[in-house]
Amino acid sequence: MVVRMRASGTAPALACLLHWDSFPSAAALPERMSLVSYYALVYHVVDDYVSRRQSFRDAHLTLARAAHGRGELVLAGALGDPVDGALLVFRGDEPSVAVDFARHDPYVVNGLVPRWEVRPWAVVIGNEPAE
Repeated sequence: MVVRMRASGTAPALACLLHWDSFPSAAALPERMSLVSYYALVYHVVDDYVSRRQSFRDAHLTLARAAHGRGELVLAGALGDPVDGALLVFRGDEPSVAVDFARHDPYVVNGLVPRWEVRPWAVVIGNEPAE
């Protein structure tokens, strides 16, 4: 499954593309793999993202910290050298947790992220329960 969104002008897109056939069923996953689902939210940002983000950074971080506090957002950060995107990793039963985050993110709403996608992430190493 892939959820892709593309902005039209400055307004975020309202449609998405789903590809369920690209993700294996739970029966096809390795035995040691936990049934915890992870989703990668990938942002593709505008060229002048770094210079434009400051106005929206506090609101973006408030949204991210709230999602992290609820246990939904596991890791997040900009991709660097050059800063041309960001990766946010969510934990949840459905991709909607990541989709909802993106739709409400000030970076998306204000046109700094014209394109984003949510993809299932099959974690094989590092997904073991803490001992």
